[in-house]
Amino acid sequence: MKDKLAPYIPENALDAVFELIKLNRVHLKIVNERVTRHGDYRKHPDGYHQITVNASLNKYRFLMTLIHEIAHLVAFEKYGRNIKPHGDEWKLTFQRLMVPFLRPEIFPNQLLPLLARHFRNPKASSDTDSTLALALKQFDPANDKNYIFEIPYGSVFRIHNGRIFKKGAQRLKRFECMEVSSGKVYLFNPNAEVELLPR
Repeated sequence: MKDKLAPYIPENALDAVFELIKLNRVHLKIVNERVTRHGDYRKHPDGYHQITVNASLNKYRFLMTLIHEIAHLVAFEKYGRNIKPHGDEWKLTFQRLMVPFLRPEIFPNQLLPLLARHFRNPKASSDTDSTLALALKQFDPANDKNYIFEIPYGSVFRIHNGRIFKKGAQRLKRFECMEVSSGKVYLFNPNAEVELLPR
């Protein structure tokens, strides 16, 4: 198991992560990319804990996602199943589990201040922290995707399911984008990944 995990997380985090997996009796599945989520946690009726994490994540995002999901398991075990999935109990647990990994031997120096800020009040997804998401993106393998906030107004782009939109004005934090085929307007997070289409 340890050697299967090694390619996916920073080398200096391997022993500690493996201990967390063993301690919490986690059945870890590394799966092909799902667009809607980086990972998830389920407790099966027979009592075993399954965590799935996308194989396509870079090592730093993979580590954060895995600890995020282990925090769900630990919080539910400690506080009961009636807590909010991303409520105070989960935040406290996620912070406590993540802090030992926030070291320069594990994360690059340029990420550490952003991670420290993020973990003062962690969100349900690190993607909602656009500064951190952008900093983490630089460690992804090269691809042809852009974030919405990076592309010019009026640009036409495609999303993961093939639908095509035109970028419009920013409204508070999100961007209004019109679906080309229907004329309907949808709101997009600034760091939604899209494929820019030639004009």
